[in-house]
Amino acid sequence: MTTLVRLAWFVAVGCTAAAVHFVVVVGLVEFMLLPPLLANVGGWLVAFVVSFCGQWLLTFRGSGAPWRQALRRFFLISLGGFTANEAAYALLLHFSALPYDLLLALVLVAVAVMTYLLSSRWAFRGKSPA
Repeated sequence: MTTLVRLAWFVAVGCTAAAVHFVVVVGLVEFMLLPPLLANVGGWLVAFVVSFCGQWLLTFRGSGAPWRQALRRFFLISLGGFTANEAAYALLLHFSALPYDLLLALVLVAVAVMTYLLSSRWAFRGKSPA
């Protein structure tokens, strides 16, 4: 698979996961009356499942990484990204007058680049040829 095709799949899966994350957060805030930062945790957990399945099955299929290894590594990347997401989101919620959903969208986009680079270079990478 070419890098361009892989990048296109990554963006498609990432946009899907980000949309799921966004919808879950907004749903938890609007209908369950959870605070945005707490709802963000729920959104991330649901989006993680969507993201891993999509990246494993579409973006990085045939990469040679065993799925358990890829799952552990991708979880660590996702957790790191979520930690950055939550910290940035908390700061923006505190210091900005913009709506919570717009701030969430900005943070989700910013974390996506880091996730792609780490996923392609570590999480889904198989063993290097000897």
